[in-house]
Amino acid sequence: MSDPFSSVTLPSDARARLADGRARLFTSDLSVNEFLLVRQAGFRPVGLVLGSSVYHVGIQARKWGKNMELEKLSEAMYHARELAMTRMEAEADALGADGIVGVRLEIEFKEYGNDLAEFVAVGTAVVAEEKPPTGTWRNNKRMPFTSDLSGQDFWTLIQSGYVPQGLVMGTCVYHIAHQGMLATMNNLGANVEITAFTEALYDARELAMGRMQAEAEALDAEGVVGMQLLSLPHRWGGHTTEFFAIGTAVRPLRDDHVIATPSLVLPLTDGGRG
Repeated sequence: MSDPFSSVTLPSDARARLADGRARLFTSDLSVNEFLLVRQAGFRPVGLVLGSSVYHVGIQARKWGKNMELEKLSEAMYHARELAMTRMEAEADALGADGIVGVRLEIEFKEYGNDLAEFVAVGTAVVAEEKPPTGTWRNNKRMPFTSDLSGQDFWTLIQSGYVPQGLVMGTCVYHIAHQGMLATMNNLGANVEITAFTEALYDARELAMGRMQAEAEALDAEGVVGMQLLSLPHRWGGHTTEFFAIGTAVRPLRDDHVIATPSLVLPLTDGGRG
């Protein structure tokens, strides 16, 4: 099978940083507690990995009084995130990592260019101390798993017999129709559902969620945990919004999914009494 990262070219500075990291020390943005829990789960951090894409988000005409997806903008937001994610995964692959934990996806629109945004993916690459029953921690695409779960949630997931497959997402940039003057006047002072708005928001969220679920199915996942459904207006104004669904796709490692019952721990101090 072909290398999934054969088409990804990393900057020379990134390659030098990764080579230096392999020889000397690891870097991580995990908190101390998260770092210790990830280690307890059987994974060793090997380096902070990142991917970036500065992307020009195009313009698409919209109809003032019509609910509609802005497919050109949806495609731009999705493709830019995928570029950043793939470059982050390629860095993890260069470190020989089994996965990436604590992934963050960030967007920053730049002031030095209209409609220019930097999409950044950051996480901590980890290597497993032992192989799982399936023989590999990587997903069915032979890529390191990715997850945005906290270190605590990652530990719980592994302890209960599940493993992340990938950070899955779905996006939909949607234009919500404006109300006409007559409809606006009729609604003044009344308790009434604005059905056009309800339908628009419902439709946009369903599109985003459906695309996220399709990504999880492509990874042969059993389900998606830690899911978030976000509304991100960016710079498009009140009637155009990105609906973004994101979560961690997981699959079982074993048939039982039971973690040990927490035990009672009593402090040995006297509470400050003399």
